[in-house]
Amino acid sequence: MSRHKFLNIVVALSLSVLFCCGPAKAKSKAIIHDAEYYVLEAQHGEKWATEDEELDKKLAELKEKHGTPPNIIHIMWDDTAVGEIGVPQIQKTRGWETPNMNKFSAEGIYFARMYTEPSCTPSRAAVMTGRHAVRNGMYNVGFPYEYGGLAADEVTMAEVLGQAGYATAFYGKSHLGDIESSYMTKQGFDEALWTPYNQVPSMYTPDLERAGAIRPGSLNDGVIPEDPYDIDKGWRPKGYIWALEGVKDGPVKEWGTPPNLEDYIAMDGESQKRLSAFMKKSIEAKKPFYAAYWPQMTPFTGFPEKITASAGMLQEAIARFDVYVGELMEELKTLGIEENTLVILMADNGPMIHNGPPGMVETLHRGGKGDFLEGGVRVTAHARWPGVIEPGQIVGDIIHETDLFTTFASLGGATKYIPTDRIIDGVDQTALFLKGDTHSRRDYVFIYTGDELAATVKGRYKRDWRNAVPGLSGAEFYDLYNDPREVYPMMLQLFPTKPMFSIMKTRHLMMKSAYPDKGQNRDFPFKNIENARPESVEASKPRFDAEKLPFDPREAIMQVPEWDNLDRNWGAGN
Repeated sequence: MSRHKFLNIVVALSLSVLFCCGPAKAKSKAIIHDAEYYVLEAQHGEKWATEDEELDKKLAELKEKHGTPPNIIHIMWDDTAVGEIGVPQIQKTRGWETPNMNKFSAEGIYFARMYTEPSCTPSRAAVMTGRHAVRNGMYNVGFPYEYGGLAADEVTMAEVLGQAGYATAFYGKSHLGDIESSYMTKQGFDEALWTPYNQVPSMYTPDLERAGAIRPGSLNDGVIPEDPYDIDKGWRPKGYIWALEGVKDGPVKEWGTPPNLEDYIAMDGESQKRLSAFMKKSIEAKKPFYAAYWPQMTPFTGFPEKITASAGMLQEAIARFDVYVGELMEELKTLGIEENTLVILMADNGPMIHNGPPGMVETLHRGGKGDFLEGGVRVTAHARWPGVIEPGQIVGDIIHETDLFTTFASLGGATKYIPTDRIIDGVDQTALFLKGDTHSRRDYVFIYTGDELAATVKGRYKRDWRNAVPGLSGAEFYDLYNDPREVYPMMLQLFPTKPMFSIMKTRHLMMKSAYPDKGQNRDFPFKNIENARPESVEASKPRFDAEKLPFDPREAIMQVPEWDNLDRNWGAGN
């Protein structure tokens, strides 16, 4: 199907939705986007169709030249603010530097306005599925045990590209749950080495508990003298794991052995070795590849030896990772695939400035991890593709991390495999990547905190729904050009935007009503692991015989709340 015909189908579908004919009456199988996309498309659709014909021709020429669609490497790490990478002027004032990543940014695109979700799990779920985390229940930050994760009926980027002939691999931090449906080899990846949680379990070792990284007595036996009043030792999550590994349709195994922290620290190096082998294997097979490498970067214990004047935990981690980025770029040259490989470097959300480790700070924007302030949802982001992406670009358009899902599919010739029975928040940003500044196909962002719509951005303006007083008009509007730190809320001066934001929210909620949100999957963790340790086996099943209890322990798992505010104190509550 040509892009022009595809566009006509989408327009027809959008009209049916916007004019309340309902999605059930739409006979097409077009991708379903949020309402605001169709508002833009109605105004710019003809221009976009013309652009798409040009882009299709260019992509076809590149495929003929290289023999395959482009390889895609998506690198994403934690908690890094706008400007912390790619802006050496900021690094000079912060006591650290990343020369390789700064060079990377200068050789491609610096995205000045990349939006994400407010924290780890929702952000990673959004990238992987092209959908806001609220749509699939993945908006809670997972810890051992989560008793939940990404559901089997979610469709990931690996599944979409895999159907188009791509080899797919995942290495690093998935943070998408601890149940079987969330295993990365169950979500479309040909091979994977992944952690189901964040870096917090790195503090769970007995030695670190003794040192106070976690409260002594809260997890491991033998750290404090026997407590005679502690009569239920089995409630502690002792079956946490470092990582899992496997191949599609094959067995899943534990990788590394807790509480051996050396195994944990070795994971990034192992991931890098596997990525190199995966690239070479894909090239030999003459297959394009998609690799998601989401490094751990650092345990929460940090590094004992310091290599930066900052000595901040994040700075120490990124400065070390910068060396690898330089090595990876050289490897792409050596393998002869540099000009057929798109590489993305980005963070998953803003810095952990609330109750986090030293070294994470605000830059241009106020707020951080857990906030719906700009500092929580705008991140450092860069793209490089020699010979295709013009170097030295600074792109000021809005782009959202969900757009990577749809854009990667477009670049890989896999758009037809994107599901059409649900809302896909990501829009195709191929034009932005290939044509540059001012070619975005979005000027809006919906920002959720948990399952609550907290704020909406439209162009340079933002409305704060979370702190608005019901029934009243207040100072809940911001001009982000003149107030990037959101410290001067406006009322009268921005009243022209009030009804526009209100109808925008209404359209968004209408689409949510037509395509209701779904919860994540719930189950006991770590099922069907081939080499599971006894602790992991115990975690995978109820602790007690249900016949001896007045409740069903399996039903209790199903009732675990998807939003329990575990990370509420990470945010400023603004």
